[in-house]
Amino acid sequence: MTWSIVAHDPATGAFAVAVTTCAFAVGASCPFVRAGVGAVSTQSMTNRYLGPAVLDGMARGLSPAAAIEGALAGDEGRGMRQVHAVDRHGRAAAFTGRNCVEWCGDIPTNAASFAGNMLSGPAVLADTYAAYVAHSGLPLPERMLAALDAGEAAGGDRRGRQSAALVMVTTEDFPDLSLRVDDHPQPLAELRRLFGLWQRQRAPFLGEQPSRARPSGTTDMDAIEARWAKAGLDLRFRR
Repeated sequence: MTWSIVAHDPATGAFAVAVTTCAFAVGASCPFVRAGVGAVSTQSMTNRYLGPAVLDGMARGLSPAAAIEGALAGDEGRGMRQVHAVDRHGRAAAFTGRNCVEWCGDIPTNAASFAGNMLSGPAVLADTYAAYVAHSGLPLPERMLAALDAGEAAGGDRRGRQSAALVMVTTEDFPDLSLRVDDHPQPLAELRRLFGLWQRQRAPFLGEQPSRARPSGTTDMDAIEARWAKAGLDLRFRR
């Protein structure tokens, strides 16, 4: 079950995973990202331990292919697994186990990889990849959403649809963007709606939050109160 994109944007250093499926809460199981290291999706009969293991391998300098191979080495269910990853060098690799349910397959490319199983046919992955290439001028999250929409239009998960997720990390130990649609009749449409909210309500203020570069973030209470007032909020810090 599931098809997904793992991607790296060299211009921003971002790593991201976009995924959708006909199963509950895909965002809780499949996507893994780590700043400065890479992005991974572990799917089919998902083994969540594979995501951190692949990231750990890439953090040690292994290529995505070697990191995936090492993570799967002790997994007796590897024939049912599908795992793909991209690293900070733009190298990508994918593994689709011999027991994965048709249609299944993967397309690892430069700085991105596309993989899916239990799909309505090969056009799902092919159209996802083609749309990702065609929308190269968009910011990474929007590019990935457009690609998943194309895959859905080509038939998507052969069982139907239920959940989706979009996760992106840049410089911090936690994602800049982490959106989940756990149960919805149109999960990709709902994911796009949530992304619009993130663009308006969250993204403009990411630079104010505590970060590696600014461990305390913005602490000017007057400036924060002025922004609240501009939004029509009668809020004050205690002094």
